[in-house]
Amino acid sequence: MSTPDVVLVDAGGTNIGSVRYALERLGIDAPVTHSAARIRAASHVILPGVGAAAPAMRTLESHGLVDVLRSLQQPVLGVCLGMQLLFDHSEEGDTPCLGVISGRVRRLSRTRSRRVPHMGWNRLETVRDDPLLHDLPGKAFAYFVHSFAVSSDVHTVASTEYGSSLAAIVRSRNFCGMQFHPERSAAVGARLLGNFLSQ
Repeated sequence: MSTPDVVLVDAGGTNIGSVRYALERLGIDAPVTHSAARIRAASHVILPGVGAAAPAMRTLESHGLVDVLRSLQQPVLGVCLGMQLLFDHSEEGDTPCLGVISGRVRRLSRTRSRRVPHMGWNRLETVRDDPLLHDLPGKAFAYFVHSFAVSSDVHTVASTEYGSSLAAIVRSRNFCGMQFHPERSAAVGARLLGNFLSQ
């Protein structure tokens, strides 16, 4: 199998460097770009993100990438905020997003048992079979840092419990998302990234 041609979309996310290093550990040199032509030509596209929905969407719009990302046919992976941007709308800043996966991103409600932001390791629970989960351990934990989330729904591949059932991994056609940080999730994260690159 040939080495995948992976690009990281520059949406201003602060975790781009750590995602790039995680890919380097898998033998992948993924450039960071906002070139529409380069993104269209890649075999795999990753949309990382740490920050807020509205500024990230403004950055994508300023580079003319909103329609480009919506039209992609190759495997696309959104990470953390990047996953949230794949949905229709985010409550964070009342932001229209890419709309390639139906659903709304909502703020986590704070309770005695649920601190916001959610920071730490949480277990991934398989919801349905998917190539992204190939060879994943039965008790897989991933590292989360987020204040907004999508409730588990028909697009959920794996969920996590944090006061309610939240979407941890999602898929709709060629668009996938991981609410947690695979680049900070040790062997589990490396396996998930490898599975994405094998699509």
